[in-house]
Amino acid sequence: MKNLRKPFPILQQYKYFNTAASGLLPEKVFEFRQEHDLDFLISGSLLKEKQGEMLTAVREAVGAFFKCAPNRVALVPNFSYGFNTLLEGIEKSKRALLLESDYPSINWAVSSRDFPVSYAVIDENLERNIEEAFQKEPPGLFAFSIVQYINGVQLSIDFLKNLKARYPETLFVADGTQYCGTERFDFDDSGIDVVITSCYKWLNAGYGNAFMLFHEKAAEKVAPKSSGFNSLQGKYKAHEGNFIGKFEPGHQDTLNFGSLKIALEFLEDVGMELVEERVAKLTGIAKRELSALSLLEELVEKRPGHSPIFNIRGDDKLFQHLRSKDILCSQRGQGIRISFHYFNTEEELDFLFKTLKAYKG
Repeated sequence: MKNLRKPFPILQQYKYFNTAASGLLPEKVFEFRQEHDLDFLISGSLLKEKQGEMLTAVREAVGAFFKCAPNRVALVPNFSYGFNTLLEGIEKSKRALLLESDYPSINWAVSSRDFPVSYAVIDENLERNIEEAFQKEPPGLFAFSIVQYINGVQLSIDFLKNLKARYPETLFVADGTQYCGTERFDFDDSGIDVVITSCYKWLNAGYGNAFMLFHEKAAEKVAPKSSGFNSLQGKYKAHEGNFIGKFEPGHQDTLNFGSLKIALEFLEDVGMELVEERVAKLTGIAKRELSALSLLEELVEKRPGHSPIFNIRGDDKLFQHLRSKDILCSQRGQGIRISFHYFNTEEELDFLFKTLKAYKG
């Protein structure tokens, strides 16, 4: 079996349970970044002459990885930039449905505009709450995180696909930042209209890169207003009024987007089937053991599935204790968030559980 930990030197020193905050940078991505900037140092504009080819390759790599045609892939610097640009192209008369306590960059961006807004409660009956909101008044826009950033509650892709089939006129816009990279994802088969993902977490691509995936009919419901010289530059943006070009009006960073391509190639080499298997196994162990320690929210315990993100009961004192044991995690919401990726091990989880048990006495 491949050594899944070798590309991440920090794992030699820490128990890294913090991917939900910041994904690790693989050595291959680091090496690319060094080579890229060395090339820029010694060749200047000669490197930038190849910019179009590189960005086309990145777009095609993203499309292939997530099963979306490259002419429906936009490359943006982060989720918030892409989402706000999208919202500016949606009629403000459309009613928006959000999830209570969802990621602020979703809810604040929508509520700060003139959309009429309603909310579905995130509890053990989340899917039923969403369905009831649709039945009461089908929204024009449904914006949501596939995985909740605080406690890891995850919406089923099958549920979303079935819901979209019943409400085809609603624009489904998903934040995949805490999801993409944890399991295999076929965008075209998901039923979702738009997925926007920052890539510095589970995709381990570093900061400054994100992507948007569009269903082929999304352009019928969104009219972006942004435009610039770069809107028409490149293989898939060469004609006037091009849709994805509206999300890419200015210069794009070949260092950061090139990093995304290398990160996707790295994950392909690891194998997404293996990644999915490892993440699911660690998630199952963690949910069982943390539940036995009475550290999980009741809603998380009651739901049948879950993501590799957990929020455990604990204060700053416990957080500092974990840090003293070289366990890296985050304080989020009312507790402590821990998250596991494929490179974590059962032995590391066992160390965490023993540390928590000893602390509780």
